[in-house]
Amino acid sequence: MSKAQEMGQQALNWVDERFPLTSTWKAHISEYYAPKNFNFWYFFGSLAMLVLVIQIVTGIFLTMNYKPDGSLIPGTNISVAFASVEYIMRDVAGGWLIRYMHSTGASMFFVVVYLHMFRGLIYGSYQKPRELIWVFGMMIYLCLMAEAFLGYLLPWGQMSFWGAQVIVNLFSSIPVIGPDLSVLIRGDFVVSDATLNRFFALHVIALPLVLLALVVAHLVALHEVGSNNPDGVEIKKKKDPKTGIPLDGIPFHPYYTVKDIFGVSVFLAVFSAIIFFAPEMGGYFLEHPNFDPADALKTPAHIAPVWYFTPFYAILRAVPSFFGTQVWGVLAMGAATMIIAALPWLDKSPVKSIRYRGPIYKIMLTLFVIAFIGLGILGALPSTNVRTVIAQLLSVIYFVFFLAMPYYTKIDKTKPVPDRVTMH
Repeated sequence: MSKAQEMGQQALNWVDERFPLTSTWKAHISEYYAPKNFNFWYFFGSLAMLVLVIQIVTGIFLTMNYKPDGSLIPGTNISVAFASVEYIMRDVAGGWLIRYMHSTGASMFFVVVYLHMFRGLIYGSYQKPRELIWVFGMMIYLCLMAEAFLGYLLPWGQMSFWGAQVIVNLFSSIPVIGPDLSVLIRGDFVVSDATLNRFFALHVIALPLVLLALVVAHLVALHEVGSNNPDGVEIKKKKDPKTGIPLDGIPFHPYYTVKDIFGVSVFLAVFSAIIFFAPEMGGYFLEHPNFDPADALKTPAHIAPVWYFTPFYAILRAVPSFFGTQVWGVLAMGAATMIIAALPWLDKSPVKSIRYRGPIYKIMLTLFVIAFIGLGILGALPSTNVRTVIAQLLSVIYFVFFLAMPYYTKIDKTKPVPDRVTMH
């Protein structure tokens, strides 16, 4: 051992005596044994971590030049907040790149998270003993939705202003507490400078702290019970009698760190292509009305949330108003998000993976995916009678997938699950 290596080892030993650095590395990286049959679908967990880092870093740089001030610049109809975004885009060195990374990152975060959740659906990653992992994951998802909604207001453009107006007003339809709750959220009786400052504080400080805590809890819970795999086989049940290492497991590092680098490379290529060639994505990532400053006296022709909220917005619009209140639509929208967390207790199938499930579950999952995508498309379009009927039908399919799950997963014919993982 060279003198430099010896000094490095001494420094590491000094740290280990005061902080569990090496033991943490071994427990969660180098000696964490993951199933050896991970496939394409297992890229999205690490990609979600990557996008979270991108959002935090770019968000820090954006706050250095952004001013959460809704007051108008004298002699113009442009707010200070809107002007600060324009300043970042036009005058700050590299500001346009940072802003587009952040706006594109918000949409790509949901792309990755939705695919990550879909992997859980096809491989039963929510079943025992991973119920708590799924619940933490759903809490992360709800936190992301809140974070995205709060950040959506900050550019103070037309769609930001009116989108926030519509969403916050939905809370006022809740019986008894609704009006006071909507005032509490806005910080005023209308969307105003107070709302902007409140949303900025929550978006930049409060929710990121909650989000990071939930991500840590999600990973700790995952590493406690171990990762699922495409076969749904528990690798901890088959261990080497001498070493105690799972026979079907391999160390996360270096095997899956190298594999994840490949996934990260592909993702960054797509991410960069969007940023440099289509940052608006035809108005889905950055809506065209949001390039106009907010005007409380001019309502956009069509108000719709960003694409990752549109499935739930379509469910909201699909429920008709009763007695002049939209409360049932709000409850349906809330139930559509919350019911996903109940999957571990709704699924009664004796097998986890779709490889060994019967045809009923495969048909129901296919219908659910069609319904979710269809609702997303309808939620982005202006409402018509025909579209409302289609949205109602798709909403029924959406809820039937969950509510009927205890029945159809119990009667569905399944295939025998192998004792060891397979390398398909």
